[in-house]
Amino acid sequence: MAITRIGVIGAGTMGNGIAQTFARHGFQVTLVDTSAAALEKGLATIRASLAKLEKKALLSPADVELTLSNITTAETLTALTECQLVVEAATENPAIKEKIFRELARTLPADAILASNTSSISLTRIAAWVECPERVIGMHFMNPVPLMPLVEIIRALQTDDATHQTVHTLAVEIGKTPVTVKDGPGFVSNRVLMPMINEAAFALYENLASAEDIDTVMKLGMNHPIGPLALADLIGLDTCLAIMDILHDEFRDSKYRACPLLAQLVAAGRLGRKSGHGFYTY
Repeated sequence: MAITRIGVIGAGTMGNGIAQTFARHGFQVTLVDTSAAALEKGLATIRASLAKLEKKALLSPADVELTLSNITTAETLTALTECQLVVEAATENPAIKEKIFRELARTLPADAILASNTSSISLTRIAAWVECPERVIGMHFMNPVPLMPLVEIIRALQTDDATHQTVHTLAVEIGKTPVTVKDGPGFVSNRVLMPMINEAAFALYENLASAEDIDTVMKLGMNHPIGPLALADLIGLDTCLAIMDILHDEFRDSKYRACPLLAQLVAAGRLGRKSGHGFYTY
């Protein structure tokens, strides 16, 4: 299948980054969100990101103009009927995703590929929500999407070879390095990363060291470019908590229990950079 038109659902941090990346590489992108304000904010974020890349001479003014011209917005999924591929990047909530995928299956042609940017929810479970489940696959982009080279491709139990090959080729076309993994809780990226972030939160909760010192240990001692607590703030503490809860529920193993401090910060609305306060103040 020749992919020319792509839908992206969700105009938040991941969704607008995915839309920008596809549009930058010449694809016609429809960015959908139920909130007009979220769409406006998403477009503003894309413009700011492109301006930074232009300032660094990584994009020309013509590149910026072309990218923006390739993006249209809509508030309903019916705008995606001509898309050959849709990437869902809504909030990490199974009930919300199920509603989206069931509506996509009713709205799009049977041969349209349905991808999810989920960071932890089973793709096999998602595929079971739709007819022709062989067309469902995971495309887990990293934040910030325009800069991070990895795309973790997750094959559901039902995903067929044609769907996988199309998505793998597409990831290469947009300048990413695809890594294919089997469907499992947290896949590879978050099964390794989130327990580390959670342990860093426990270290802070137990007053072993300050947030700054915990991050310094990991940066200078383990050669990480960013410390785990600062990274959690970048990802969003609500997302980190949701992933830990999914790992705990799926594995039924207490080693995946979320740190009480992480849960407390989320309950207080301190979600990291997006709220201005998390483990750090912004």
